[in-house]
Amino acid sequence: MAAKSDGRGVVTGFAQLHNLDEAVGSCEDDPRQGSSFHICHCCNTSSCYWGCRSACLHYLLGKGRDVRRPPHEERLWLDCLWIVLALLVFFWDVGTDLWLALDYYVKQDYLWFGLTLFFVLVPSVLVQILSFRWFVQDYTGGGLGSVEGLSSGRRATSPGVYARARCCRLSVWVWQTLIHILQMGQVWRYIRTMYLGIQSRRQKENQRRFYWAMMYEYADVNMLRLLETFLESAPQLVLQLCIMIQKNRAETLQCVSAVASLLSLSWVLASYHKLLRDSRDDQKSMSYRGALVHLLWRFFTISSRALSFALFASVFHIYFGIFVVLHWCAMAFWVIHGGTDFCMSKWEEVLFNMVVGVVYVFCWFNVKEGRTRFRMVVYYSLVLVENTILTALWYAYRDPVTTDSYAASALCGVFLCFASGVACMVLYYGVLHPMGPRLRVLASSCCAELLWGLPLPPEAEPMAPTPGPRGSQATPTRGMASGDYGESEEAATDTCLPVFQVRSTEPTDAAGRPIPPEGPLIKIDMPRKRYPAWDAHFVDRRLRRTINILQYISPNAVGIRYRDGPLLYELLQYESSL
Repeated sequence: MAAKSDGRGVVTGFAQLHNLDEAVGSCEDDPRQGSSFHICHCCNTSSCYWGCRSACLHYLLGKGRDVRRPPHEERLWLDCLWIVLALLVFFWDVGTDLWLALDYYVKQDYLWFGLTLFFVLVPSVLVQILSFRWFVQDYTGGGLGSVEGLSSGRRATSPGVYARARCCRLSVWVWQTLIHILQMGQVWRYIRTMYLGIQSRRQKENQRRFYWAMMYEYADVNMLRLLETFLESAPQLVLQLCIMIQKNRAETLQCVSAVASLLSLSWVLASYHKLLRDSRDDQKSMSYRGALVHLLWRFFTISSRALSFALFASVFHIYFGIFVVLHWCAMAFWVIHGGTDFCMSKWEEVLFNMVVGVVYVFCWFNVKEGRTRFRMVVYYSLVLVENTILTALWYAYRDPVTTDSYAASALCGVFLCFASGVACMVLYYGVLHPMGPRLRVLASSCCAELLWGLPLPPEAEPMAPTPGPRGSQATPTRGMASGDYGESEEAATDTCLPVFQVRSTEPTDAAGRPIPPEGPLIKIDMPRKRYPAWDAHFVDRRLRRTINILQYISPNAVGIRYRDGPLLYELLQYESSL
């Protein structure tokens, strides 16, 4: 779900403003008056970035260069579809597991019935407890519920109005309690996310309030789903594969349950990383095609991992448990040694690193800022070696009488799935990554950037030109006259410099005067967490309550400003040297 905000009234994605041009600077009359000024050396046009793709395509098709920017397309239906599909995957995963547990009970396979039901109920109960705890923290202790009560108390002119407000708050508590007892907390959060996202597009007066509520709700449900899938879907997948191998037959319901668990794992990982990028205004959003390739990458790599686990566990029961514990300890130590910054306290960070160690048993999960190429090569090399050893041991100690029928297919499945997953990973990072194409053979010009890459949002940082044979050529700026383009038309056809943007550091009006912030500004006395960590106002419930309160009592947008970490470090270093 693409949703971004800079605290000044500009939102893109699910909560995108309908009058985006008015928010970032209108470009219809004069394209150089906008805050996002774009120059393309292929079609030789200057316009807002959102219109350059259409201009370049019309130029390539020979339809001329004087093409006006089309209106920004509505993507609300695509965001809603993403949430609806997430709900369907959730119901498919849990429903097939419960149906399979009932089938084991009818067939009097009580051991498999107990294990299957255990991996469904225990993670679900734990996640519901955590979800209800988050609701209590958000709604009480100075949260939005208290603000609503105070506001209702101010407007209360009779005991009947006050009693009605208390009845509404009581109904919220009853509803939330009932929802979590029925193990439907995540479903309700998905539905509420979609409702808040739709309202953020339709409600003009309270748009920012709905936007913040939507982002917080969607972040919570993705964190909960990530925890549940690796406590429920991952063990369930290995268990069902192990049962099929031991019984030397695969029933239809078992296959459906395994595919559902595998798809749930892949979907949650892709959705989590997409939302994490969308929630940070210092990162470019992930496109839906990028999320789809990301999903395929996870689907194939986890398939290879789970299949090798099941093959090894079908022969070596105790040694498989020892292997998983050792791998988890090594991965948890690696994550702790790398130093992460996800949580607000030290002990929460250690607990989070231990959970990430469980994730690393099955797949790669980025938790540290910086180039991940070396770490990913090390991890996937280790995974390939482990998968090879596990499948080789299974092949050496298996029972040939019962396994010859599928032994070759199982070995091919392990390595073909791993190779397919790595290929999808290379495709994602090389072509569809939000930072832009890494495979320059597919992006040798700005039109190739537009066709293969992801368009930058207006609030993105300027892009530096790619060095080339004519990279030292002077680049046009905002101050160029319109006649200058005609003089450099022949030079523009020889080379194709990349697209760049010129963006003022502070928003200004038509007269050039700086525009002050619309609403209150929250100054957080701590450095901003580095990507891929969540911002502090997403993981700290106290900051959430503060933002919700200000959004409720203030008609304007609430800005957030973190302490400048590098500047503070330089200041302390200078003071210590005096």
